[in-house]
This record gives sequence, structure tokens and C-alpha cells, in this order.
Amino acid sequence: MAEKNKKGWSSKEVIFQIVLHALVFIFYSMERNQTSIPTYKLAFFLNYALAAFFINYFLLPRFYYQKKTITFFILVLMTLIGIILVEEFVLEKIFFTGNRANTFGGILLTLSQVLPTIAMLSGFKFGWDALGKQREVDELKTAVKESELQFLKSQINPHFLFNNLNNLYSYAIEQSPKTPKIILELSGLLRYMLYECKEDFVPLTKEVEQLENFINLSEMQIEERGTVNFSTKNIRGDFQIAPLILIVFIENAFKHSTASQADDISIDVHLHLSEAGILSFICQNSFQPQSNTASLSQGIGLENVRKRLELIYLNSHQLNIQNNNNIYEVRLSIDLNKKG
Repeated sequence: MAEKNKKGWSSKEVIFQIVLHALVFIFYSMERNQTSIPTYKLAFFLNYALAAFFINYFLLPRFYYQKKTITFFILVLMTLIGIILVEEFVLEKIFFTGNRANTFGGILLTLSQVLPTIAMLSGFKFGWDALGKQREVDELKTAVKESELQFLKSQINPHFLFNNLNNLYSYAIEQSPKTPKIILELSGLLRYMLYECKEDFVPLTKEVEQLENFINLSEMQIEERGTVNFSTKNIRGDFQIAPLILIVFIENAFKHSTASQADDISIDVHLHLSEAGILSFICQNSFQPQSNTASLSQGIGLENVRKRLELIYLNSHQLNIQNNNNIYEVRLSIDLNKKG
């Protein structure tokens, strides 16, 4: 954005106003069979330009933009009357003699000559301000969006850590020999979340690698009680994805399968990237309907990921969650070429 001086004018606006005034002056002073611009034309135009400057940089910001509309239009009318009086009783007497210097053509006639020039000079300034306000609104929306994304992302780490510390605690109580491996896997995932996920997007291959590590860590909860399948196809590093989105669905699959079933647990996760850059993610897990599964599609994790998908992949993702025949299924499609 162009820097502004103490008066609040950016260098771009100054250049814009200079070019605008030059073009309007040429339009105003142009006449047929004219080889030079008469001096009175310049004087009259400077009168209009001063009035437009007063309207643009005093009346607009202090009255119109402050919702004092009636006062604004009254002052504009008084300004127009003022420049008409200056033109009729000062400038014309300086530059003309005879009837034109001594007679007044009337308010309406003079106004019809003055108003087009004033309207152009002030109208373009109003348009410039409107574009500036729109840019500020867009920048504010972007800032709010980025802040919300950072807030949502910050919620994931404690949510993930809370669940896995519970698992680690149970293994430590049992003095399981797997405890060191769990700590190692957990530290690797936390390192990824804390340091490598600061970027808005990460290589798809890196994210899938961490998903596999997470599955290996979570699979320890199941042991001999079921099976876990994880498969990928055509995953490439030239595509990027917002981090920590897919892991939420996998975490919920483990959480609710292990909570509702003592055995015959089944968790299947499939990832496929098309040549066009469409990522297809399918996560299925079994559950027992007599258990508390009413909140499977609720909670911080899933609500969080829904919001992030809407913010990052607006109109470029499809999320479908079904709960049928003792199978909870998540199907997510993301066009990795597009970002909200």
C-alpha cells in the first residue's frame, strides 16, 4: 500500500489527482478551431478546482462520511454559489469587458456550466475513496480469517495432546515396555505440529507421513482387538495441503472405535490423489450402536475441522459423514489446486 503523508494522501492519490485534473482541464478548455488555451479558461478552472478540493478533502470526510448528509449538501450548495459569485463578479470583470462583464446570466445557466466540471473532479475522488474503503474491508477480512485460522489451529495441539497423554498414562500405569516407543512417536508428532505446521500449507507427502506415524501410535490402543489398514495412492510432494485437517478424522475413528468395542475393531483409512490434484480421503471405523455414539459428529475436533475447511477450501471441498450399519464413514474430497 502506498505510504501516506501527514495529511493522509498517498503518493498514488496525488498522482491520480494530478492526472485527473489535467485531463478534466483539457476536456473543459477544448473548443473547435482553437490553437491555444485562453488565460481565462485556466483561471475559471482553478476556481472550480479549489472548490472541488474543498469538497473532496473537507466536506466529504467531515460531513458526508460522518453521516451528516443534510449538512454536507447544504455546504456543497453554498460552495457552488460561492464559486459562481467569484466567477461572475470577480473573474469575468478581470478577463472580460462589455456585456459579459456587466451582466449576470442567471444561477441556472451558470450552474449548468460549473456543475459538470465540479461533478467530475469530486465524483472521481468519491470513487477513489470507495475503492480505498473496499481495500481496507478486504484487508480486514483477510486479517480476521488468518486470526481465526490461527486460533483454530492452536486448538488442535492441546486437543491432540490431551487424548494421547491419557493413552500414555495408561501404558505407564501398566509399566508396558511399549511406553518408550509411544513417547518417541508422540514427541515426533508434537515436533511436527509445533514447528513444521506454522506454515499455512505443508507438502502433502510430509502430512501423509505424519498421518502414518499417528496411526502407528494410535494402533497400540487396539493391539489384538482388531485391524487397522492405511493405504495411499499417487501421493506426490508437488501438492500442498493445510496441515492437521485429516488427522482429526483419524483420531476420532480410533477414539470412538476403541470406546465402543472390546474386540472386532476395524479402521480403514485410504488416501488417493488424482492427476488433476483432487485428494480423496476415506476413513471408516466400526462401532457398536448400543454405545454412546450420538456425539460422533460433534465435539471440538470435528467442529474445528469443519470451520477450517470452510475458511481454507471454500467451494473446493466436499465433506460427507455417514453413520450406517455399525460403520462410521468420513469421505472428504479436496481440490488442492484451490484455496479459499
